[in-house]
Formats: sequence, C-alpha cells, structure tokens
Amino acid sequence: MDFVKLTIVMRELALQAGDKIMEIYGSDDFEVRSKSDESPVTIADEAADAIISAGLRAAFPDTPLVTEEQAASHAQSVSTFLIVDPLDGTKEFIKRRGDFTVNIAYIENGVPIRGIVYAPAKDRLFYTDANGVAVEEEGAFAKDAPGATHPIKVSTPDNSALLVVASKSHRDQATDDYINKYATADMKSAGSSLKFCLVATGEADIYPRLGRTMEWDTAAGHAVLKGAGGEVVRFDDHTTLAYGKPGFENPFFIAYAPGVQLKQP
Repeated sequence: MDFVKLTIVMRELALQAGDKIMEIYGSDDFEVRSKSDESPVTIADEAADAIISAGLRAAFPDTPLVTEEQAASHAQSVSTFLIVDPLDGTKEFIKRRGDFTVNIAYIENGVPIRGIVYAPAKDRLFYTDANGVAVEEEGAFAKDAPGATHPIKVSTPDNSALLVVASKSHRDQATDDYINKYATADMKSAGSSLKFCLVATGEADIYPRLGRTMEWDTAAGHAVLKGAGGEVVRFDDHTTLAYGKPGFENPFFIAYAPGVQLKQP
C-alpha cells in the first residue's frame, strides 16, 4: 500500500462525504428508514457511502472494500482491506446532536494501521499520517491541501482519578457496573467513534464498550488511537482486538491509554 496516497485519498473523501452529510443535516427534513437489523439509515449514510466507496475503488482497485451500507461486501473473507462507516452515529445525526463521524480505515493482516475520523458538525478531523502517527488537523479543512496538524498522544493515566468516556446512545447498567470498578475523576458521554479520539488526545483515559459493534464502527478510531499510542483489547481476555472476523462483528472491548490498570470483567 502507498501510504502517502492513502492518506491523501482518505482525507479528501472524508471531507467530501462530510460536506454532503452537513448539507443534508442542515435541511428541514430527511427520511429515516430501518435496516434489517433495525438500525436507522438515512439518505446521508447512503450519499456519503457512494462518495467514499467510488473514490476508494477508483484509487485502490485491487484492495478489497468492506462498507457498512453495502451488504454484499460483508460476505468477504479478508485480512487486508479497506473498511468504511460513512456515517457513524446515525442516531446522533437524526437527533441533530452533532456527535457523528465519517470513518475510513485500512486493515493489514487483521490490524488497523491507518484511519481517518472526521466529525463535520464538531469541526474535528483526526487521522494517521503517512508514517502512521496520529494527528489532529486544524483550520478550514481545504480539500486540496492539508492544514496545520499536530501529533496527538494518549494521556499518562492517574489510576486514582481516571477520565472515562462512554457511549451516549448505548449506555447500560453493565457498562456502569464495569466503570464503577475504577476510581474515576470525570465521566463524559460521547457518540460515535469520537470516543476513540478522545482517548487518543488524552481527553479521556478509557472507553469500555459492552455492547454490539461492527468492525466498521471501530476500525478508523482504533487506527487513530493506535497511532497515538493507545490500545484496544477484547473485554473478555484483554487480547488485542483483531479485524477480518467472520461477519465483521466485534466482541465487547476496552479502548484505553497504556498505564490504565485494567479490571477483570
């Protein structure tokens, strides 16, 4: 893989998709339908997917592509591939709460090594550069040239006063029970893959997820967190979360800054 080209293409497509999403977000009304798994989908999901998938297939025709909105792509058995969630946090989008993201990642041998997370309503853009270092870009996000970036790095956690982030739309008692095993100084809620990015920037120390997710929900955020020195492990045995699993479904997991003393389930 040409990582310089990949970084440029992912950034441009994420920004284009973000523009289309915000155009629909700002409209008076948009249709919401239910997919076969009862999760919501909007015209914004589909429009963003069309932009990203066409761009990735044109730029990297020999690399398999898995995308949430194209069910046929979910039947593939792959370990090195591109994976897309064109609009993560659809519920946040529908409620106009802003915590939604565009996500593109590259998986190599089951490991998410490059990714981009763009939160257009929050004006935050996180990605791995050509060397795999996680950065946050500042400025106007011009499509033809990156603006100023700064490397992001996970925190050095204080296990007596941890900063926790958890899901805004999928919080449950099991999650609260697990969080209560830790000594926490602050607890915040966020939607979509932004939670990974908050750990990556040091704005949070740990993000436990005790609920159903798919690989396209997590791959880009995982790549950004990895590039910032963080880790994502399975909840049950604390082994690294791998990609290319049958059906692309994740187990429960924990994203965290090394130094957090993980508790057993």
